[in-house]
Amino acid sequence: MSEEKAGGFRRRPRYPGRNPRRFEEKYKERDPERYPETVEKVKASGKTPAGTHRPIMVEEVLRVLDPRSGETGVDATLGWGGHAEEILKRLVPGGRLLGLDVDPLERPRAEARLRKLGFGDGTLLVRGRNFAGIRKALEEEEFGPVDFVLADLGVSSMQLDDPARGFSSKQEGPLDLRLNPGRGQPASRLVAGASEQKLARLLQENSDEPRAIEIARAVVARRAVKAIETTTDLSAVVSGVLGEAEPGVVKDTLARVFQALRVEVNDEFSALESFLRDVPACLKPGGRLAVLTFHSGEDRRVKKSLQVGLRAGLYREIARRVVMASEEEVRGNPRSAPAKLRWAIRA
Repeated sequence: MSEEKAGGFRRRPRYPGRNPRRFEEKYKERDPERYPETVEKVKASGKTPAGTHRPIMVEEVLRVLDPRSGETGVDATLGWGGHAEEILKRLVPGGRLLGLDVDPLERPRAEARLRKLGFGDGTLLVRGRNFAGIRKALEEEEFGPVDFVLADLGVSSMQLDDPARGFSSKQEGPLDLRLNPGRGQPASRLVAGASEQKLARLLQENSDEPRAIEIARAVVARRAVKAIETTTDLSAVVSGVLGEAEPGVVKDTLARVFQALRVEVNDEFSALESFLRDVPACLKPGGRLAVLTFHSGEDRRVKKSLQVGLRAGLYREIARRVVMASEEEVRGNPRSAPAKLRWAIRA
């Protein structure tokens, strides 16, 4: 049968088998309205449907932020908009949310999804900005100090799962790792030019990698023979260092290596420090701050900043204990396991 039908209609591409290998072929998962049963099956297996993201610790975040109708707030890392969706439901009528995200590929999709749910310009503003610029963003949009701020520092599932973004070792793709592919240098260029000492330092400081020196030495030796340009190129180097290690050890080491490069490529620690320095001035008295971190480098910085802010009188109360995802949530979404939630209330 011809693809063309009367009226110029073009048939939708056929679903290539029950278990397509390529990310872009998983269109059943990426079209949840048309294939809700497929999406639910993927979720039930403890996985995240392709092209989507499962927001982490939603109820815990909502308890901290306590968004109410008529209030204003900032989702400083909009991502897929999962947290924003639940926050917006509680802000109407009369409230407003400013959503910031640096990713020019995923931000329009998140905004379109939230608009489709009925949140118009009067309730939701979306801007392409790194969360380090939260203070300037509020000034430009004439928001003034707000009632709450959320920063979810995790990489979204859409970014992790898309091999074209180069965030994961699971599938071959360009070794990129940039949150904004239009700015800065990809990780492949960093790996090609950094000295052995710099690579080892990055692995140690950005992800606490115990075999940083060995991996850095192996990277330098490999690139002298052949450029490391793809995710699988880098994975092969790391796996070679680990030898006959258990699969779990290899998986964790690869995750730390990719994390360390991502942090450097996106200058994530500097951005976080700028955000933490400026966010008290962005909150009204009694304003609530919630920060979700996903590795020790982030959590150390958040914990220290909140403690300093408490001693300086910027915060009247901070989290004394970190909040973790429940066992039930971790079973349903393993990506929530490393998440840590810390909070503060403005003095």
